Amino acid sequence: MSEVRVAGVGLTPFGNTPERTGRDLFAEASAAAFDDGDVPRTDVEGVFYGNFMGELAEHQGHQGPLMAEAAGVHAPATRYEAACASSGAAVREAVKRIRTGENDVLLVGGAERMTNLGTAGATEALAIAADDLWEVRSGMTFPGAYALMAQAYFREFGGDHEDLAHIAVKNHENALPNEKAQYQRAITVEDVIEAPTVSTPLGLYDSCPISDGASAVVLVSDEYARDHGLDAPVAITGTGQGGDRMALQDREYLARSPAARIAGEEAYADAGCSPEDVDVAEVHDCFTIAEVLAIEALDLEPVGEGITAARDGRTIADGDRPINLSGGLKAKGHPVGATGASQIVELTQLLRGDHVNSEFVSDATVGVAHNAGGTVASALVHVLEVVE
Repeated sequence: MSEVRVAGVGLTPFGNTPERTGRDLFAEASAAAFDDGDVPRTDVEGVFYGNFMGELAEHQGHQGPLMAEAAGVHAPATRYEAACASSGAAVREAVKRIRTGENDVLLVGGAERMTNLGTAGATEALAIAADDLWEVRSGMTFPGAYALMAQAYFREFGGDHEDLAHIAVKNHENALPNEKAQYQRAITVEDVIEAPTVSTPLGLYDSCPISDGASAVVLVSDEYARDHGLDAPVAITGTGQGGDRMALQDREYLARSPAARIAGEEAYADAGCSPEDVDVAEVHDCFTIAEVLAIEALDLEPVGEGITAARDGRTIADGDRPINLSGGLKAKGHPVGATGASQIVELTQLLRGDHVNSEFVSDATVGVAHNAGGTVASALVHVLEVVE
């Protein structure tokens, strides 16, 4: 099989830009990826695009061809939807396509326009990623669902809101120098604890924002990279996907993420590495408790101990294994269709050494991206490695 290289990456700023359309955002991100990778658009053989709520936010379905046009690409295009893991799913499918030899150059990414809906509208749109019949109609929201998961975790393993607050503080600190981040401001543990409650035990600062933004990645085969003299030292060497029951009441566990564990184990095996080899990770921290569940599912922390990882300094920027050096969804932002591919962008830059926070992982050679949909009914995990 062909090795999959990351030739170029691009990202818009994440934030509140209701006047910008999805196609406008993706055009910017893809242009940056082509410039970064020095790959001509005419060589692209397909577009794999992630988007979740385009029909609701922009009254626009069939977005694949539309985004290919925005990117200046004349090639078949497909939209992938897996809630907040939409572009993570797109990345996985593109990796598989290049590995088989069917394609040599693919444009992968995603975008979401959300803030034009307003808070109530975006909340309603996001809710369709839950079970409408048994959750949404009963009044369940995602803050409420993750609050139940946090309560279950505290009962089973211990911990409290102050432990979660350290995660929010860490991720805001990481986002300070990130010009693409929605929130470039520091917060304190006291800020998190004293913020308005959203759903006990989670407060305002435990939650990611509503965001607009886009991400793009140009993936190529190692043969293409070699033949065209590309400087593409980072490869996606592992990919995995897991699933779980949609509604929380149907699951065996609330305080664990089996789908993420399945995806992680598959990705590690695919890459031929282990959790001990991982130097840095970008995980799906839509709420602070989600980071805890993710790092435990990926075996980056023992089950029951992830709750104290930030508080004890193990996952901070200069800790043993930094988590979410980008600022994560919590501070960088979460335009849901763009998030999975944006994690690939951040890790590629961290491993290449040209990320604003690369100094903290100057010797890193292995990174892991974890992208989740809903309450982790869908999970995509990718392993990235420096291979030159």
